Amino acid sequence: MAYAFTIDLEKCVGCHACSTSCKSANGTPPGVTRSRVVRTTEGTYPNVKRVVTPMLCMMCEHPSCVVACPIDGATYRRIDDGITVIDKELCDGCNLCVEACPYDARYAIDNPDGYFGSLLNEYEEKAYVNKAPGSVDKCDFCLSRSDDGETPDPTCVRACVTKARVFGLKEDLEGEIAARSGQQLMPEQGTNPRVIYLPKIEKQ
Repeated sequence: MAYAFTIDLEKCVGCHACSTSCKSANGTPPGVTRSRVVRTTEGTYPNVKRVVTPMLCMMCEHPSCVVACPIDGATYRRIDDGITVIDKELCDGCNLCVEACPYDARYAIDNPDGYFGSLLNEYEEKAYVNKAPGSVDKCDFCLSRSDDGETPDPTCVRACVTKARVFGLKEDLEGEIAARSGQQLMPEQGTNPRVIYLPKIEKQ
């Protein structure tokens, strides 16, 4: 059993509901989020178009972050479902995994302060419990938010107003991926990510 994730770029409008819901649900520190939306432009005037690319951990089948980690078990890919996770008790914050990730999906926690300095508000006191300075954090498909703490339940999927995000078992998504010619991001990296982008439909 392996989980996968599709993002339909035809439906995505770049509203940031995914990133804001992720930030609220997972209590990421100031300035960072586990999920984000990258906006770029392509072409030259007057033929310019805006490109919106939602980003999160790609849950690679060959994660370069795991290879780069010098501490056995500090970051690893779960055998049963293929989700890459971080053991915060083992992570020493060396940041080698952050540097190794080609998708910028990981970030270092280097400051215990909240949005208003060292005096944390009630939300931050609860949200930052598992965000100890000197460790690394990333998307884990919201494992920690599930009832059993083991089953993924991505809050970004529930927040997506256009239903551009679909999460499920890889075999259940393969039909749509094939029909829409789904694409991996940076396939040349050899990581074989399981977040697949369904391209925009070309207008005739």
